[in-house]
Order: sequence, then C-alpha cells, then structure tokens
Amino acid sequence: MSFQDFTKLEVWISARKVTNSIYNITKLFPQSEIFGITNQMRRGAVSFPSNIAEGCGRSTTKGKLVFFYIARGSLFELETQLYISLDQKFINEITFSEVLEEIQISKKLLNGFINYFKKLDDAK
Repeated sequence: MSFQDFTKLEVWISARKVTNSIYNITKLFPQSEIFGITNQMRRGAVSFPSNIAEGCGRSTTKGKLVFFYIARGSLFELETQLYISLDQKFINEITFSEVLEEIQISKKLLNGFINYFKKLDDAK
C-alpha cells in the first residue's frame, strides 16, 4: 500500500473517529465556550488527521516524521482538553472514558506509525 493513499491507513481512520467524537461532544458544550475550549478542541481534532495526511504526502522520511510528530502533539493537547472538559463538567465520566479510550488507541497506532518511519530513517 502506498502511504499516499492515507485514507486506508488504520491510524488515519482512528484519527477521524477521534475528530468526529470531539465534534459530537463539543456540540453540547456551553455557548459561552464557542471561542474557548470548543474551538481549541475542534482545531486540535482537525489538526490530528490532517497532519497524518500531510505527512503521508511528503517525499522524505524526515519530512513525514515532522508532520507525524505534529499530529502526536495535537493528540496530547486534545487529551489534556478532554480532562479539562471533565473538570469543568462539560462532559460526564462515561463520555470522558469513551473518548479517552479512542485517544489511547490513536496514540498507540500513531506511535507505531512513527516508530516504523524512524526505523526507515535510521536504516539510511
């Protein structure tokens, strides 16, 4: 499989799932947060799969890794914002746990993806 066909990659599919979950939960956030955490979470959620896609479009391994690391940073930021949403009672424990599980799965997939490309880069 070509990495340019990113839409078939398990890591990108998982990222889309996280993005959709974030959009769904933030629809229920207070209107006063539309320019606050709602916007932050949505931007991070969009950044995550977008940077995977952009990395797949790069021609060098180093170029790919730059975007995969950015995607990972967005995912960690999103996890933090999920905790804040729980702390502020914008979401309940069940929703928190469900979305956190999706994030954990995505982290594992993305870390495996990054490690694969790091090995390719190290082999040069």
